[in-house]
Amino acid sequence: MQTLSRTPPPPALYAARMLVVNRFRDPDPAFRHDLEAVRLVLSAQAGYEDGQLGRSVDDPTLWVLVTRWRDVGSYRRALSSYDVKVGAVPLLSRAIDEPSAFEDLDGELNESVPRSTT
Repeated sequence: MQTLSRTPPPPALYAARMLVVNRFRDPDPAFRHDLEAVRLVLSAQAGYEDGQLGRSVDDPTLWVLVTRWRDVGSYRRALSSYDVKVGAVPLLSRAIDEPSAFEDLDGELNESVPRSTT
């Protein structure tokens, strides 16, 4: 019987830290309280580092929630948690549809490494 030796693929090079930028359009100044509640729910998750809220000085209906995470995995696991699904995802789903996950540029750029099935 022949045994197959497989060499594991090299580990993917993921950004060590990431930030997430979610923008929202809402004319109600009370929307701030909804965003603060979402930030509070996210801040209880493992890997959360910090977060900030903002509102555009040029367009007061445009809001932003910026969060910083230890790594991509921490952010993805946070989105999968029950508390976040119940307490944050309903509002996060109202974010403007655009890319929201960014790598920190305090080191080398993230390198995309395709995964192999062999």
